[in-house]
Order: sequence, then C-alpha cells, then structure tokens
Amino acid sequence: MEASRPLDALNRARDKRIVVELKNQKQLVGTLKAFDIHINVVLENAEEMVDGETKRKLGVVFVRGDTIILISPEK
Repeated sequence: MEASRPLDALNRARDKRIVVELKNQKQLVGTLKAFDIHINVVLENAEEMVDGETKRKLGVVFVRGDTIILISPEK
C-alpha cells in the first residue's frame, strides 16, 4: 500500500527495525518507537553502524529530525 503522506510511511515502520542516516555521515539502526511532525525519532536497541558492522550499542536514543537525511527499513 502506498503512503498518502510521509508520516504514514513512518507510522507503518513503528515497532520495526529501521536505518537512520545522519548529516554527520553516521548511521543508526534501531526499533522505531516514536516520532513527531518534525521527524524527531526515538529508537530502542539502537546501534551505531560503520561499514555494516556495529561500532557501539546505544540503547534508547532520541534523534533530532533536522539531523536526519534518510530513514529506511533495515535490510
């Protein structure tokens, strides 16, 4: 089903693992727990990834929407 609005796509990703790429070239992978209209997101079991490998485990994180360049389902 195609999303009619961008936030619909995020709603379908809630409680699923997603990849978040940031403006500072970092990549976070975690379970999407919450988001708002500014695309601020809360991830659980978040990990910082480098070259496809876990660099460090972060747990629960809040990511400001203005730092995000991409959100995608985990591969």
